[in-house]
Amino acid sequence: MASPRVYTLTAAGQEALSSDVGEGDFPLEVDFPQDYRRILAMIEVGGHIEVIRGRLRRFPDRLIEEWLKELEDLKMIESREAGDLDAITFSGAPLPLLPPLSDEDRKRLAKTTVVAGATLLRSGSFLSADRIANLPPLAKAPAETVILLVEDDPDQAALAELRLSMAGYQVHTVDLAKALSRYLRQQARPDLLLLDVMLPDGNGFDILAQLRGRPEFSTLPIVLLTAKTELKDIRNGLALGADGYITKPYSKNQLAEVMSHVLKH
Repeated sequence: MASPRVYTLTAAGQEALSSDVGEGDFPLEVDFPQDYRRILAMIEVGGHIEVIRGRLRRFPDRLIEEWLKELEDLKMIESREAGDLDAITFSGAPLPLLPPLSDEDRKRLAKTTVVAGATLLRSGSFLSADRIANLPPLAKAPAETVILLVEDDPDQAALAELRLSMAGYQVHTVDLAKALSRYLRQQARPDLLLLDVMLPDGNGFDILAQLRGRPEFSTLPIVLLTAKTELKDIRNGLALGADGYITKPYSKNQLAEVMSHVLKH
């Protein structure tokens, strides 16, 4: 298996990203594709292949690899083998930089946010179809599937554990951001993370941002548990890479249905 790669911009890539390419600057004398510009902006703030895949989850891996190969052929990016990763921690760790959104992506996010808000009010759960479409089906039975629940309320945690266990899943629970980072350092990566947005020692949105900036967790299915249904909060979660939302309180059937759709069981 090939080692993961880290991509960086060349001088030509920097120029292409900062200029109005397409008026004589682009070597093929055609308009510079938005898909290229999106990837260049992403690489500028951090170019590990797994992070790129996680941020561009709505596109198939094959297409992302083709775009990267084309940009390398155009000498706009170059790559090297990725090094070892530092141990994860959420205490005092800086949030990763996010690439600026294009007008097209901003409009797409705004539209999805409105749909998500209406869906949450109506049914109490929302799944990001764009992201889930390119999640591979989990090649495990529910009994072998590990769900990591991050919930500080003991009653809510006990109820969620019971409901997930009744649906046939293995459930591990932590109640603090510090406990979550310890679990992720010491245990195998879970198959899905259910993340409470409000924790005593951390903000769920900040934790989501840090996980999506980490190569080993950039494509981990993450569903947010929250009572916060304002559109600005929904938009924030979607922009950071949440695969779905569940609002509290929720039913056993609702929880099982979301797990089944995300994991494609």
